Amino acid sequence: MARSSLVASHPAGLVTVTNDTFDTVTMESFGWLVILVQIPAQPSRHRVAVWRELRRSGAVPVSHGTWVLPALPAFESALARAGELAERGSGTLTVVDASPRDEAGTVLFREAFAAARDEEWTEFIADCGKFEDEIAREIAKSKFTFGELEEEEQSLERLRRWYRELKSRDVLRLPQADMAQDHLSRCVSALESDAQQVYETILP
Repeated sequence: MARSSLVASHPAGLVTVTNDTFDTVTMESFGWLVILVQIPAQPSRHRVAVWRELRRSGAVPVSHGTWVLPALPAFESALARAGELAERGSGTLTVVDASPRDEAGTVLFREAFAAARDEEWTEFIADCGKFEDEIAREIAKSKFTFGELEEEEQSLERLRRWYRELKSRDVLRLPQADMAQDHLSRCVSALESDAQQVYETILP
C-alpha cells in the first residue's frame, strides 16, 4: 500500500480512538486520508473485495476510485487489509495524507463522512425497532419458548456487534450515536423482560 503526503506527514503521535479519547477528537484535531484505488476491471471480484473492505472501514467514496477517511490510527488495520486485497488483484491502493487548503474542503470531507455514518446509525436504529416489535408480538401471543428466546438472544448479540462496529468509527461524535445507544438499551430491557416471562412460564 503506497503512501504519500500532500502537505505534511501523518502525525506519529496520534492515539487509537477510544471512548476516553473521543472527547478530544474534533474537526481540527485530525486530518484526512485520500485513498486512490486502481485495480484492473477484470476479474471484478478483486475490485468488489476492496470496495467492501473500504466501506467496512468507514471510508466514503467521493469520486470514481477515490475515497476519504479520517487520518486516525483506528482505521489503519482496515486500510492495510484493503491494500492487501488490491495487491491480490494486481492493483494498487495509494493513501495520501491530505490537508484541505480551505474550510470548504474540510467541510466537504466531513459532511461526506458524517452522511455515511448517519445513514448507518439510521439503519441500526430501525433494526432495533424491529427487534422490539418482534418481542412485543411474541409477548402478545404468549409465545414463550426456549427456542424463540435463543433466537432473540442471537439477534441481540448481532445488534451489539453491529453497534460496536459503528461506534468504532464514530469519531465525529454524532448525536445519532447516543440515540442508537438508547435504542440498544431498550432492546436489552425488552429481552430481559421476555426472558423472565419465558422462565416463569416454562419453569414455574
